[in-house]
Amino acid sequence: MSAMTMSAALRSAMDVMLERDDRVVVFGEDVGYFGGVFRCTDGLQRKYGTNRVFDTPIAEGGIIGIAVGMGAYGLRPVAEIQFADYVYPGLDQIISEAARLRYRSSAQFTAPLVVRMPCGGGIHGGQTHSQSPEGIFTHVCGLTTIVPSNPYDAKGLLISAIEDNDPVIFLEPKRIYNGPFDGHHERPIVPWAEHPLGEVPDGYYSVPLGAAAVRRTGSDVTVLAYGTMVYVAEAAATESGVDAEIIDLRTLLPLDIDTIVSSVRKTGRCVIIHEATRTSGYGAELSAQVQEACFYNLEAPIERVTGWDTPYPHAQEWDYFPGPKRVAAAFARVLEA
Repeated sequence: MSAMTMSAALRSAMDVMLERDDRVVVFGEDVGYFGGVFRCTDGLQRKYGTNRVFDTPIAEGGIIGIAVGMGAYGLRPVAEIQFADYVYPGLDQIISEAARLRYRSSAQFTAPLVVRMPCGGGIHGGQTHSQSPEGIFTHVCGLTTIVPSNPYDAKGLLISAIEDNDPVIFLEPKRIYNGPFDGHHERPIVPWAEHPLGEVPDGYYSVPLGAAAVRRTGSDVTVLAYGTMVYVAEAAATESGVDAEIIDLRTLLPLDIDTIVSSVRKTGRCVIIHEATRTSGYGAELSAQVQEACFYNLEAPIERVTGWDTPYPHAQEWDYFPGPKRVAAAFARVLEA
């Protein structure tokens, strides 16, 4: 067991799988010699060579298209998109090819590939380095979509993703690569070395896809969160004194609806948090599913705390970023209803 950052945990997952399975290949822009813009692949090319860990041109459509072909013919590609904001040129390959290959070929071919990409804000990246596009992927049948919130889950989920026989979108909140972040940008960063979930086994283990985790038990309100927002929810609960039950979704699709329903039926209230913009965001789907399953258990309307419906603003980042104060205000509304 070692204390790892999330970047190191992801690197460890790829290292383990490159060693265990010679079908695994890792590629993307700057992932080889440079080791990735966030150092997630640092040292892997030196260890496994340029045939298995290699750089690509700046051509996201080509990166994904190559991954689809590799997967169809027996490899286990792990493709990195440098920032989630850059994935759009590759969407046709993801949506029209990777997600449909199993269905189009009557399961004669599948696309066992993983597309990794840093997502979210909180690093003053502005509108071109801060986006949270998970809602696009959860709308596509045939994709699994994952957002880890800590090093332990990141490694275990990535190993499960690489072993999965169908395409997986793996979104990595860049604000928590080096430590948990609770939305208080004026405070010093707490490193993962001081957090229990920074303890990561050195070898192989996996975290199952499609299983949520209850990060905090409570009786007043159920909070549905993922990625960085898990820590924002925890800060809001602590600072407001609300006895919130916080569920870390971990896998957005397939969704662990049983854990969600069990909690909401217990608390009678639900607050949903995500960084992405509100309209047609993933929170809308969560809200609909909770309402369908828990209508007669709800004591108050479901609340959503999200990014605003604007491009991510560089100068107003902390007004856009859902912080503990906005979450605590949502707690107050559902408790007063």
